[in-house]
Amino acid sequence: MANGRSGLTSYAATARRVLVRKGVRELSARLRGGEERLVFVVGSPRSGTTFLAGAIGAVPGFADLTEVTPLKAAIPSLVGAEDAADRIRAILERVRMLALVRGVRGVEQTPETAFVLAAALAAYPEARAVHIVRDGRDVVCSLLERGWLSAGREGSDDALQSYGADARFWVSPDERAAFQEASDAARAAWAWRSYVGAARSVHERVLEIRYESLADAAPAIAAHLDVEAMPLAASLSRFRDNSIGRFRRDLSAEQLADVERVAGPLLRELGCMGPLENLIVHIAAGTDWDAAQPTTAYLPPRFEEEGFIHMSDPDQVHLPANALYSGRADLVLLWIDAERLEGELRYESAEQDGVQFPHLYGPLNLDAVVAVTRLAPWEPGAFVLPPAPL
Repeated sequence: MANGRSGLTSYAATARRVLVRKGVRELSARLRGGEERLVFVVGSPRSGTTFLAGAIGAVPGFADLTEVTPLKAAIPSLVGAEDAADRIRAILERVRMLALVRGVRGVEQTPETAFVLAAALAAYPEARAVHIVRDGRDVVCSLLERGWLSAGREGSDDALQSYGADARFWVSPDERAAFQEASDAARAAWAWRSYVGAARSVHERVLEIRYESLADAAPAIAAHLDVEAMPLAASLSRFRDNSIGRFRRDLSAEQLADVERVAGPLLRELGCMGPLENLIVHIAAGTDWDAAQPTTAYLPPRFEEEGFIHMSDPDQVHLPANALYSGRADLVLLWIDAERLEGELRYESAEQDGVQFPHLYGPLNLDAVVAVTRLAPWEPGAFVLPPAPL
């Protein structure tokens, strides 16, 4: 437990945040005490834990405890400790008492709780946990933006844990040097992998949900917490995030390679990276493609006018296919390994709706094309992506 003046200050600061958010709502119920059904919202930093805890905390009968600073400060010493459950309970009960919320279901949202989740649930046998998982590549973008793990970053957080490249408590001793010498993107991916892996190691009383589908998660969360779905759905309806998939435009090829090297297996296990991950596609006239074969590169007829080659991710190629090519019998679909491209690939928004497509600024080198599929004609609006060449 935190000690001294700084410890008392952290308790007071946490209680103040809760009181400001909760005000006098449900005061009589809050003062009754005895509520044991806490909720632990866990996940990597920058994965939506704050929003989700706030949404649950806004439901009658709950109170968002925010990030409990004294718990965050204590967690490095709690990992593996025999008395971890008792110490976690002592910290949270003190916060709940100071914040006048012992009679409602506290929602604890400190991301580091992932590393002591089993102990937290042991401390409260009637508690439930919700693990929110966001695509690690988008998390890396956000962590790089914040700079918490970046070399040269000075300062510390509210729990006095230092920023910068130094190894955290969740890095094993034999990997500390490698962590500190890694790139900023690799350290961020390391953090995401560590937090997510820790939370996923606990199975009992834990619900895993995806950040990208959070707006539709109310029924599952409500069932897990044994509450009505409608109030929670109203809270979650505020979820808006235009940054989903931002890694495509924000991470360089080198950064993305670092992320995939560190966290690739977990990204694939979670379905964030599928077998088509490095593949993009391009619809070409068969005659144009055939004409390129004696050379080393392909250029569509409109390249000189536009300055780039229109391409698509496999899950979005139906948009240009249905808009531009319905009914044609002379087309092929080029399957392209984006990592082999010699030209610059940029993800840019289409003017009409803001959907981002990959544009290749330069010729398409033929050795980047891993397969070619002849396309049969399709009716307007009925394009179906052929099976991947795997």
